[in-house]
Amino acid sequence: FVTGCEDDDHDHDEDHTDADGFILEDASGNELYREFEGAVTGSVVLGVNDTLELSVHFLDDEGNEMEHEEEDHDEEEDHDEEEGEGLEVSGADVSIAIVEVESHEDEEEEGEHGNAIHIIGVSAGSTSFQLQLMHDGHADYTSTNNVTVTVQ
Repeated sequence: FVTGCEDDDHDHDEDHTDADGFILEDASGNELYREFEGAVTGSVVLGVNDTLELSVHFLDDEGNEMEHEEEDHDEEEDHDEEEGEGLEVSGADVSIAIVEVESHEDEEEEGEHGNAIHIIGVSAGSTSFQLQLMHDGHADYTSTNNVTVTVQ
């Protein structure tokens, strides 16, 4: 019987995320996009001047959603902003779509904690972005594929 050390990571102070993929869900909880071990299903499509608010859920090595650690959240909030923690997005063509990480203030207003992004359709076309989960100034997870966004 073999036990992987990654199962024990949650007990350490390191708080690294060993993700193998992620899901993007809309406000109703519908899965729009999934990347797991490099395979992609679904798509992100929105209209010009529309805004999509998507929650980001990371997946473990079996494709199950990983639980978000919420203990010491208030203390981590200040630390996160200073140390380059949390989600980062890059690479989107802002003339087609603006992709931004939801701020902690937005989360508090909505009563939710976790990872979320906003995508705003600017003009018709297609662009893509890379998603990273940052920890202590480096990426614990980087999307294997860029997430394609189509604005109609």
